[in-house]
Amino acid sequence: FSFFSSSVFVNFVSGCREYIFLFLNYSVTQYHSVFLLITGPWGRCMGSECGPGGSQSRAVWCAHSEGWTTLHTNCNQTERPDNQQSCFRVCDWHKDLYDWQLGAWNQCVPVSMRSSGVQRPAVCTRGEEGIQTREVGCVQKANGEPTEDAICEYFEPKPRLEQACLIPCPRDCVVSEFSPWTPCSKTCGMGLQNRIRFVLAPPLFGGAACPNLTEFQTCQPGLCEGEESLYSLRVGPWGPCSVPLEKIRDRLRERGKSKDPETRELIKKKRNRNRQNRPGGKFWDLQVGYQTREVSCVHKSGNVEALSLCSQETLPVTFQASCSKECYDPNGPKGERTRTRKVSQFPIGGGEDCPKLEEKEPCSPQGDGVPPCTVYRWKTTEWTECRVDVLLSQQDRRRGNQTGLCGGGIQTREVYCVQSNIDTPPNLSSLRSKEALRPVDSDLCLGIPPNTTQLCHINCPVECEVSSWGAWGPCTYENCQDQAAKKGFKLRKRKIVSELMGWTGNCPHLVEAIPCEDPSCYDWLVIKLEECVPDDEKCGPGTQIPQVQCINSDGKYVERQLCRDAILPMPVICEVPCSKDCVLSPWTPWSLCSHTCSGKNTEGKQTRARSILAYNAGEGGVLCPNISALQEVRHCNDHPCTVYHWQTSPWGQCIEDSSIPATNTSVSRAHGDEASCSVGMQTRKVICIRVNVGQVPPKKCPESLRPDTVRPCLLPCKRDCIVTQYSDWSPCPSTCGNTRKKQYRKRTVIQLPANGGQDCPEVLTQERECEAPSVCQGYRWKTHKWRRCQLVPWSVRQDSPGAQETCGPGLQIRAVSCRKQDGGQADIEACLKFASSMPPLIQPCQLPCQEDCQLSSWSKFSSCTADCVGVRTRKRMLVGKSKKRDQCKNNQMYPLSETQYCPCNKYNAQPVGNWSDCILPEGSRMEGQLGMKVQGDIKECGQGYRYQAMVCYDQDNRMVETSRCNSHGYIEEACIIPCPSDCKLSEWSNWSRCSKSCGSGVKVRSKWLREKPYNGGRPCPKLDHVNQVYEVVPCLSDCGQYVWMAEPWSVWKVSHVDLKDNCGEGVQTRKVRCMLNTIDGPSEQVEDYLCDPEEMPLGARNSQLPCPEDCVLSDWGPWSPCPLPCSGNSTRERSAYPLRKPGEEKECPPSTETEACKLNSNCFHYSYNITDWSTCQLSDRAVCGNGIKTRMLDCVRSDGKSVDLRFCKERKWQMNASCVVECPVNCQLSEWSPWSECTHTCGLAGMRRTVIQAPQGDGRPCPSQMQQWKPCLVKPCYRWRYSTWSECRSEGAKCGEGLRFRNVSCFVSDGSGQQDSSLVDDELCGDLEPSVDGDTHIVLQEQCTVPCPGECYLKDWTVWSACQLSCVSGDDLGFGSVQVRSRAVVAQDPENLLQCPEQELEARPCTDGQCFEYKWKTGPWRGSSRQVWCQRSDGLNVTGGCPATVKPMADRSCDPPCTKPRSLCTEVGVCGCEEGYTEVMTSDGLLDQCTVIPVLEIPTVGDNKADVKTIRAFNPTQPAVSTPNRVGRTWFLQPFGPDGKLKTWVYGVAAGAFVLLFARLEKKLMTTPGHRTLRLYWKKENGLCQSKTVA
Repeated sequence: FSFFSSSVFVNFVSGCREYIFLFLNYSVTQYHSVFLLITGPWGRCMGSECGPGGSQSRAVWCAHSEGWTTLHTNCNQTERPDNQQSCFRVCDWHKDLYDWQLGAWNQCVPVSMRSSGVQRPAVCTRGEEGIQTREVGCVQKANGEPTEDAICEYFEPKPRLEQACLIPCPRDCVVSEFSPWTPCSKTCGMGLQNRIRFVLAPPLFGGAACPNLTEFQTCQPGLCEGEESLYSLRVGPWGPCSVPLEKIRDRLRERGKSKDPETRELIKKKRNRNRQNRPGGKFWDLQVGYQTREVSCVHKSGNVEALSLCSQETLPVTFQASCSKECYDPNGPKGERTRTRKVSQFPIGGGEDCPKLEEKEPCSPQGDGVPPCTVYRWKTTEWTECRVDVLLSQQDRRRGNQTGLCGGGIQTREVYCVQSNIDTPPNLSSLRSKEALRPVDSDLCLGIPPNTTQLCHINCPVECEVSSWGAWGPCTYENCQDQAAKKGFKLRKRKIVSELMGWTGNCPHLVEAIPCEDPSCYDWLVIKLEECVPDDEKCGPGTQIPQVQCINSDGKYVERQLCRDAILPMPVICEVPCSKDCVLSPWTPWSLCSHTCSGKNTEGKQTRARSILAYNAGEGGVLCPNISALQEVRHCNDHPCTVYHWQTSPWGQCIEDSSIPATNTSVSRAHGDEASCSVGMQTRKVICIRVNVGQVPPKKCPESLRPDTVRPCLLPCKRDCIVTQYSDWSPCPSTCGNTRKKQYRKRTVIQLPANGGQDCPEVLTQERECEAPSVCQGYRWKTHKWRRCQLVPWSVRQDSPGAQETCGPGLQIRAVSCRKQDGGQADIEACLKFASSMPPLIQPCQLPCQEDCQLSSWSKFSSCTADCVGVRTRKRMLVGKSKKRDQCKNNQMYPLSETQYCPCNKYNAQPVGNWSDCILPEGSRMEGQLGMKVQGDIKECGQGYRYQAMVCYDQDNRMVETSRCNSHGYIEEACIIPCPSDCKLSEWSNWSRCSKSCGSGVKVRSKWLREKPYNGGRPCPKLDHVNQVYEVVPCLSDCGQYVWMAEPWSVWKVSHVDLKDNCGEGVQTRKVRCMLNTIDGPSEQVEDYLCDPEEMPLGARNSQLPCPEDCVLSDWGPWSPCPLPCSGNSTRERSAYPLRKPGEEKECPPSTETEACKLNSNCFHYSYNITDWSTCQLSDRAVCGNGIKTRMLDCVRSDGKSVDLRFCKERKWQMNASCVVECPVNCQLSEWSPWSECTHTCGLAGMRRTVIQAPQGDGRPCPSQMQQWKPCLVKPCYRWRYSTWSECRSEGAKCGEGLRFRNVSCFVSDGSGQQDSSLVDDELCGDLEPSVDGDTHIVLQEQCTVPCPGECYLKDWTVWSACQLSCVSGDDLGFGSVQVRSRAVVAQDPENLLQCPEQELEARPCTDGQCFEYKWKTGPWRGSSRQVWCQRSDGLNVTGGCPATVKPMADRSCDPPCTKPRSLCTEVGVCGCEEGYTEVMTSDGLLDQCTVIPVLEIPTVGDNKADVKTIRAFNPTQPAVSTPNRVGRTWFLQPFGPDGKLKTWVYGVAAGAFVLLFARLEKKLMTTPGHRTLRLYWKKENGLCQSKTVA
């Protein structure tokens, strides 16, 4: 409707589709189908109080159905909706009471299920788009009661109710390829073969379940001879070990019997003897028990039958401590306390090993009687003097002096650890306390040590800058207070611009004097001359009265009475021209004096000039003077050129002077913070100098200006060298059996001597030999004799089938004791801790039965006479009744001797591993350095040595000790570590001229590269393309330093000469020069370009030369300034004054001239322009550190031109600021640490160093090598390794619970991991802890199950598969990772397949999953089929994972089928022939037969054979080899083209024959010389030859 004014849009996005619903907030009530009652939206809830008491209203109106509004009466008022309702008035404080409650997102529903028009995608790629919904409502926070949504909407919009989601594509189960077929489960009869596969990825998101993991096929190796065995003996697991009841009864019976005292004594002695052999107590009393297991008979169907049915088999035997820290320190490291325990029972059989017998824990003693611990702290020496690194240009010692460097530098100090007493304050200052501090091991100090380097600054000397000389003053008395002496001087002065700072020299003299005559202290100065007053009232001669002021010798105004003795200037005679007189211009000012003094050849002169402005009349007027009278010259600076000044030498050394008291506080300190102990005196020479001559007597110089020659000074105190006490001796090696080493101690210089103090001692370190190392105490196990072999008691086994009374398997035990290396008795715990693993206490044994052959043990091998020569033998013999039994005399079954070659011990040494780093000789480097001395300045380069380890192998290529090869273990060769070379630059060039002659500009200087850095030297600063570095600084040129100077105008040259009156138009010229402006005025002429061309005065002018009786005006005065700001309404003016009044009836021209002020033409605005800060400027001798940055101030005219600063309003600006240039800090390293222990018995060792000071700025970078390594002496790496598990065997039965075994053996390797380990004797691993790959729990047997014949069972779990992500095209979909394992089923008999269990599958989430892609792969066509398989992106062939919809075709078929001999179905679905055969087709296009391809031999020119015969070739596609000495070419006709299609020249036209169309062949023959007949032969199936002739 057109009158609807508002609507609400709800917009939400699902996937990439957008749904927009339009809700109209209006309800419509129909009346008479013509008029409708319309309601508007509810208004805002109003009310006086917050909460439910509010009300809201809405508009209700009547409208026609066509849309226009009408009267209320036209609508039915009984159906009129309410226009008011109660509501909840929301206030701001309700925000704390109400909030949105968000429900959980529901399941993702596909969009296709919600919208009927949306179709589900046929192929799922990334997933299907869906929508999730949730419930959202406004609730009270306190109790969760729902309320109106409008309350919460008042504060924030309602959260969304729906969101887009993704339903992942179904993922099918992925399995591996099948394993090869297992051997047949039976050796005869019908059996089964199995092949299995395992799960790689589980089914996800509704994908297809896993297929069978096992495939079976029947097999029958052959017929069984006799009847097949249907029953098998199955055994269960062994039960617990039990003690026979008889033994328990016997023991109780023994205890009950009373023994006589003698018997008891004998038993006691025997027990004591046994205890010596079996130390440890009751846990050595081992007993042999027995185990039982269940035995059953199983049918191949799996049913348990009577045991008698398995009687044909042999039944199996069914038995088988205080705290180490004694002081209290809450912040320091804790101590350690230990507790121990003893062994009460050794592990027997498969029992667990003994636990740790010693346990440690941290502890800290507390209590009143516990003394506080000694506290250690870091102490530092004094900082060394500030040392400035040399400039890049000054590194060549042949260039420049390095002593005057200043600016930023580096100070270093040593850090050491000392014992700190709690009573002693940490800031020890007295010498005695300094001496008392003894350095200790740095490891005792906790926390981070203080810095050993810091940046510092040496103030750069600022040279004394002075201003230019001022003008010479008047001749004055040396002392105006004492005018008795008639001697006078003229003085000129200059000022110090920058004060002397840190400079040892002197400022130049500031006053120069010239002797003169007639001195006076005061004089009159003419300020100006008043107007010329003629004696006659109108014109003629007159006088000018001078205006004067009294000044002193410095030019300053003083009281007029002081000039009472001076001659007052007289009035000046002048003339006012009459109307007919000649008119002259006023005199110009006197020029500068041509010389500053006068001598024999020099005389100072000044000039001034005037010009003729109008000529006199012919009669009665005053004549114009001649040209010479237009210029005047006068003498100036007539004093002689003898200039004198005082000159001083630098102040001398401060010498002690007892006449001055030390308490004089007015004396300034000479050395800043340095303490002063007495007052001294400094002197200097003062002499009088005559300029350009030299020293003259002092009386020639003004005595009143003579400088001081003596001044007091402070003498610094003497400082003696202070060193610490010697540290404790460094510890000797604590391990036993090592060679003797040295130990060291050192002392550290705390304070260096100064000002004549006592020097430091020369020796700071001491060394001595360590005491002889102690002998290592070792422990070893001693084994005692095995006891007799014990069987399971007959009372236990007599009822068991197959049991025999006095023979069979049993166990025997022995005692083990602990011995020291010297054979002495030791506790068992010592061997458990320090010796190798304990020997076994129990072993299986066999008591031979009557039928068994009994043999003695093997003897030792006989000795060899020499290595690698001859053989050695060992023997054994038959024992007891076995000697007489024939079966025991079978030497093949029971050999009585063994022979082997004598061992061959040949050794050869070979280098192994890489070369070590190049290592410099250690020299006097201290081991175990206590301090942390900085080694940054030591050049770590030059000749060193590198090492390569040697390894020794025996004749079997097994590693042995290097001593066997007479090698000390290393190859050594010299090497070179190149020294670093820093970047080298030239000196700075001279500064360029300032880029501007007026205002601020820049000046530049540069350096260029002399030598690039290499081998880790300090890098160059950033260079330009021509390898230069520039420095640009601002400069300011005084706009008034160059000025234009114009000479007086020349005499008029009248162009139209009136001979009578000598007046009319004329020209005047003058010279204009550019002059250098000095304090005395313009001094010398310079090039014109240095002056501003806009300011250049005119060099010529045209004007009207006045005629007699004309009014004559002076030259125009300067223009008055334009009022600011400039505007078009303002004007400026200039004026002239009349020099000659006009005659009768004549008037003067206007004496004022006016022009409009125009911006940037004759009116200008002026403003300041301040430049950016310059780069930080340092002293010429500084490398870095504190500097000054400057900026320049320009006064800029509104047209952009820089002008003198006086045009701008005065304002204070900061033009200088302090700044810092980062100092280039070279990388500084600690000393090399001692060599570390070897990381392995056959590994590599290394030593490290650390960065003490990282490089800054352009400092030399740290070397990349922060640690060095060299190989250790290579020792053979022995380790224990498992053999593979044996097959599972069930003792005495075919199936059931059994055991599998493995051995642990000793192997040797070189530790590189690249060479296979070699098996060696177990004794070589005797010193090793028994562990395999770090696991000390050795497992040599484990239980297993042997399946019975016919039994179907599950295999072991596979290993967990690789962790796999849900991905599409390598993108993770965000559903996490999963990995899987599975168990397949194995069957042995076809009859029991239905009894097989279900295969099992387990999946679990994992992290760091991989993305795998699956693609179909195809093989070549073989006939009408080819292989098609699915492959994972890592190259694994799988089943599942590839989409079935895009699977390539694996089989192709032809209709009708290809049944002809040598035929096959082609890729295009048409029957064709095999390679080497061609098709003969029927008239309807079907294959009739496959015929051998004819081989055509076409003779060429010179061939005598006229006929061409067809031969059957073995490989018709390959050309036959031409016979020797035969010129020609062999042709072959191929019926198929390279694309596999039939060529156009092969057609079948009838059964049994075919015609060859030789279109191509004929064309070829037509081009050959001559004409020949071509006859083709081919052989038919009946053996007859057919032919066709072609011309």
